[in-house]
Amino acid sequence: MAWLDKIVFIFKNRELRHKIFFVSSMLVVFRLLANIPIAGIDLENLRRFFSESQFFGLLNLFVGGALHNLSVVMLGLGPYITAVIILQLLTMIFPQLEKMYKEEGEAGRAKFNQYGRILSVPLAALQAFSMLTIFRKEGLLATFGPLEVLTTIITITAGSVLLMWLGELISEKGIGNGVSLLIFAGIIAGTPSEIRQIILTWDTSRLPAYLFFFAVSLLMVASVVLITEARRNIPVSYAKRIRGHRIYGGFSTYLPININPAGVIPIIFALAILLFPGMLANLFAGSGNSILAVSTKAIADFFQNGWVHGICFFVLVFLFTYFYTMVTFDPKAVAENLQKMGGFVPGIRPGRSTAEFLHKILYRILFIGAAFLGLIAVMPSIVQGISGITAFRFLIGGTALLIVVSVVLETWRQLKAQIEMREYEEF
Repeated sequence: MAWLDKIVFIFKNRELRHKIFFVSSMLVVFRLLANIPIAGIDLENLRRFFSESQFFGLLNLFVGGALHNLSVVMLGLGPYITAVIILQLLTMIFPQLEKMYKEEGEAGRAKFNQYGRILSVPLAALQAFSMLTIFRKEGLLATFGPLEVLTTIITITAGSVLLMWLGELISEKGIGNGVSLLIFAGIIAGTPSEIRQIILTWDTSRLPAYLFFFAVSLLMVASVVLITEARRNIPVSYAKRIRGHRIYGGFSTYLPININPAGVIPIIFALAILLFPGMLANLFAGSGNSILAVSTKAIADFFQNGWVHGICFFVLVFLFTYFYTMVTFDPKAVAENLQKMGGFVPGIRPGRSTAEFLHKILYRILFIGAAFLGLIAVMPSIVQGISGITAFRFLIGGTALLIVVSVVLETWRQLKAQIEMREYEEF
């Protein structure tokens, strides 16, 4: 088997073996940090709070239980990801930022990412202060003085910056994208405890439900792999150009457009909007203004309805897929770059006609990607409602499944490239 030979080669090659060991070591460090709690936690109230809160339960999933433990890295890589998304959205407002991100190549991307790192620090401090305020209000933490609050905010912010640094180290010295691998480790960290829970609560009478659950899981994983890898290849030809005594161009290639170019970002946006009413209801629950407290609670209860939540979730994911693709993929800019490089789509005039053609193709295939992404988003609720099984939710859809599949595919792709490069060197 070819894949087994590649795995054997990985452990035979000294350099690849060291890279794998380094990545594994960094993931172990991350898991250790995720289990170092901040001071003053009420464990009993903490478990109750996370069992009742959908919003914080979801956040806990992406930081690998670090938030559930109120650890020093409770924010995970959330501030950094939020900073990068904010900067990407700001490219629509500030032309200089857009030029840096889209036109200045690797140097521009590096500078853009540096801005993201800088912005993540105040965002981490702000999120730390907000969470500490909420947790103290819920009785999860002891009453802190101003100095203790400041110290805790600095500790949590430093933990988030440390994770960001670990991600950069993995990207530089290991294999794969460090930020993605840390998020991946956080998502699957709860798998052993979920296996233990299923074994302890095993009920033979529910065997059909278990079989249905795992059959749907396999189908969803296969579907996500298919959609993640699927792309529409647009043929591109380059005209011959003579410079001095040399001929450039004269070859054909293709421009790939992914079925789902927006990734997991639309689901994150949609979740943030749907969970916002619940956060407002919790914030104003003890307000002296009874009208404000009752109205926010009524809105939150309306969105807690299963049907309303599912329909709104699907629609928001669908719309945000189009919106985010508009931000990150500009057919006009792609057409202009092709024209500058002497490229053209066969049968289509360069320039404006090419931009219109790319726009039409993009929005046709995007309908399929947006609909599938919306289905993936609501699938956990559907399967849980039918089977009654809450474990392994990341296997049946949602942001977690997309992240897990994308990280595994990308890491394996990079491993294959490293293996092939070293096989050629030995040859």
